[in-house]
Amino acid sequence: MHQPPPGPARAAAHNPLFSLLELSRRARQGGSAAELRFLLVNDSHALAAYRQAGLWLADAGLQALSGVVQLEANAPYALWLTRVCEQLSSATTPMPVSAQALPPELAQEWAQWLPAQGLWLPLPQAPTPASGTRPAEAVAGGLLLARDLPFTPQEVALLVEWLEVWTHAWRTLHRAPAWSWKVWRRRLLERLQPSAGQSWWRQTRIRWAAAVLVALACPVRLTVLAPGELVPAHPVVIRSPLDGVVDSFHVQPNQAVKKDQPLFGFDEALIRSRLEVAEQSLTTAETEYRQTTQQALLDAKYRNQLALLTGKIEEKRAEAEFLREQLQRSRVLAPQDGVALLDDPSEWIGRPVTVGERIMRLAAPADGEVEAWLPLADAIALEPGATVKLYLNASPLSPVTAQVRYLAHDAVQRPDGGYAYRVRAKLDEPTGHRVGLKGTAKLHGGWVPLAYWVLRRPLAALRTALGV
Repeated sequence: MHQPPPGPARAAAHNPLFSLLELSRRARQGGSAAELRFLLVNDSHALAAYRQAGLWLADAGLQALSGVVQLEANAPYALWLTRVCEQLSSATTPMPVSAQALPPELAQEWAQWLPAQGLWLPLPQAPTPASGTRPAEAVAGGLLLARDLPFTPQEVALLVEWLEVWTHAWRTLHRAPAWSWKVWRRRLLERLQPSAGQSWWRQTRIRWAAAVLVALACPVRLTVLAPGELVPAHPVVIRSPLDGVVDSFHVQPNQAVKKDQPLFGFDEALIRSRLEVAEQSLTTAETEYRQTTQQALLDAKYRNQLALLTGKIEEKRAEAEFLREQLQRSRVLAPQDGVALLDDPSEWIGRPVTVGERIMRLAAPADGEVEAWLPLADAIALEPGATVKLYLNASPLSPVTAQVRYLAHDAVQRPDGGYAYRVRAKLDEPTGHRVGLKGTAKLHGGWVPLAYWVLRRPLAALRTALGV
């Protein structure tokens, strides 16, 4: 035999206040937007009986319909109901709705889609934090209910209270993070709202505008960033003294060397063989000269050959001296103390080079400066002596300071394909960082208003796009 329900359950079945409490509890425990939408359009029937319900949001359109699991937004009924809700969205208080309250193009289809009586319940607005009052503006959406009989005031009061609870749960579920753009935008718009009863110069938005204009007029240093590097200020370039093949390297990259220390050498086999041939030819010429001298004592016709043999001896002697000098120059020595700057030495060994080809550089340990490459888009006026700070990748917290020595007049092409102006800056004081370290150089120009500093690149891009 079926047992009757207990007292509280029986009371909840007949008392709408208990139904309101139950709906409020379910709204607070709702874990998703779909669950809250379904709860509003279907389970609100426990407070007031109705045949059809629809939830409409101003920023998202029609969201849910009673008795429908999957909403078809392009269906004729959904399109018509959306236009009806848009027409009713100007109402800020609950109001009864019928075909007579709508324009003729909407009213003629009312009987086809909805019962005779309807009720429009606007979603309550969130209180404004500054005043605690709700703004008198268009609501964010609303709930449309329809049935055959008009709604009683008691039912409307219960539905309004239930809609307050549901809206609070909906906003809690969709609350934007405090750092989101929407929250900051809403707060800014609230600050810029005109205040009634105040003079124009006391308006908050006027004061904010004046503060922004003053800030934009404040002078700031015009600065740009460019790739930079520590380079030797006055390096000694070591070039190939002769045509030959590099045979060996005696130093490594970034190695400290002393004056007259061997740097690298050429293959000496060819030079030595040519030197031996030249010395043998010189010896032969000298022997021939001595024989001709003895014959000239007996026969006068040999005296004319002495001058020719003397020239031949000098020619062979000069050739031998040249080859001895070449042999000596094949062993390249350091002209001064410094640090060897070169690529991988193994790439040079066995490689033929020509006279004058640069092989390496020598830089004094304390003789360094900053080299930066200023892109064309960031080209600003840099006077000699302008401040440059180089933030090295190896030591970003300890910038190297320098002063501009010169800015190249013409832009040159970089290995990456772009064009840039070369900037050289003299160090303010010696640094312990080695030459060759790279980083980002910050170049300081003149003083300009903050507005120019902010809008310089956008205006340049706009002029480039428009061609003006």
